[in-house]
Amino acid sequence: MIHLLVVDDEKEVGTFLSRLFTMKGYHVQVVNSGKEFHQIDFNQQRFDAAMIDLKLPDCNGLSLLQHLKQKQPRCKALIMTGYSTVKTAVEAMKLGASDYMEKPFVDIEVLEKQLDNLLNENDDLNQHFIHNLAKESGLIVGESLLMKELIEMAFKVAQKSVNVLIEGETGSGKEVLSRFIHSASTRSHEPFIGINCGAISESLLESELFGHEKGAFTGATQQRKGFFEIAGNGTLFLDEIAEASPAIQVKLLRVLETREFMRVGSSGTLRTNARLVAASNENLQQAVEKNKFREDLFYRLNVVTLDIPALRNRKEDIPLLVRHLVERTGQADISFSNEAIEKLRRYDWPGNIRELSNVIMRTLTLTDHKQEITANDILLSTNQVIPIKKDPPNAQSTENHLEEWRKKLVADFNEKDELMLEEILMEIKQLESTIGKELVMQALQKTYGNRNEAAKRLQISLRKLRYILNEKNQT
Repeated sequence: MIHLLVVDDEKEVGTFLSRLFTMKGYHVQVVNSGKEFHQIDFNQQRFDAAMIDLKLPDCNGLSLLQHLKQKQPRCKALIMTGYSTVKTAVEAMKLGASDYMEKPFVDIEVLEKQLDNLLNENDDLNQHFIHNLAKESGLIVGESLLMKELIEMAFKVAQKSVNVLIEGETGSGKEVLSRFIHSASTRSHEPFIGINCGAISESLLESELFGHEKGAFTGATQQRKGFFEIAGNGTLFLDEIAEASPAIQVKLLRVLETREFMRVGSSGTLRTNARLVAASNENLQQAVEKNKFREDLFYRLNVVTLDIPALRNRKEDIPLLVRHLVERTGQADISFSNEAIEKLRRYDWPGNIRELSNVIMRTLTLTDHKQEITANDILLSTNQVIPIKKDPPNAQSTENHLEEWRKKLVADFNEKDELMLEEILMEIKQLESTIGKELVMQALQKTYGNRNEAAKRLQISLRKLRYILNEKNQT
């Protein structure tokens, strides 16, 4: 038999829950205060689940949760809260609560299902599912306790229709985390739309977010839907939200308060059900204190805040991250020596995972023929001397090669009035080799060193690509 503990100062609520779950075959014990809670002998009475109200007349529900989890760690706790205390409920989940339910209870079937799911949940299988889903989203959890706690909290929050604010340093993986939240939510089959607020001008950002009508401004030749409209019931990710102008912040606040917006140049109101996930590498609380960000918008965004750790605080994950980045390039047969991994671990990574990714791509590109990467092969920012003899290849340099060759050919013919065909054919082969290598390098640059993707874009085989790069012994 399942033993359920209900802690709620409203006796009517306690009576209702007792009857509801007793009919399901549970053994239910109800207490109406912190005093009654502490009279329970948790060494003698075992509970499979507990439903705890956050607001009690004589104590804070969080303290009861902590006491319960200390005495019976395997007991599943469901926090009951009003909407105004959702942020506190999220804090409760950080202290060990499995989930929370908003009061008053609108749908009893949802409440029953929520508790049944908690009781039937297999912790090991659930962890496996979460980590697999994270990997599919491009988020590598690894061995870091900080990342494990973050991913578990993100998974719980993903099930709720609340706004999420992700804070963390540049390059730490905020967008990847937002994609995981979308994938773990009930909105996973709806669109995920991401936009960087700092990379777009104010006028264009307004049009991108809310759309515009035909003729709304110069160049608006047709009606255009904005991202709030395109996202529909999905997720809208606003990166670098702190860079949004005051005018855009006002419009965002209106959307969050009313779920309504207007296209630029229109007086008609549209509605959105998109979930908003915002991110910033700047601490928004400090930005508010400096009058750089609206306080009311901050509180609307800050329902749930997730802090993604910097890479220097999760160095134990570097080997797994390196393996993931190598496999992503299609070169799974390449390994990094222990000394190479140790060199990566000693570095502080101010650019976080993005910098690590760049270092791995650069290393693989400059050590084409090696199957094992050594410490000497890795070029970090502190000792970066990249042996590139010329500027990165581009279309203009290819055109220059062709034009120089054409001019030389014409000049030789005008001067000698005859041509040495064998020499010309030899020059054509050399020209073919030079231009081919330039185009391959350009493709590798665009694909961040991914040879498979580069070969696909050039419509050649991987073997041909390696041949052009003089990797003639590679298969």
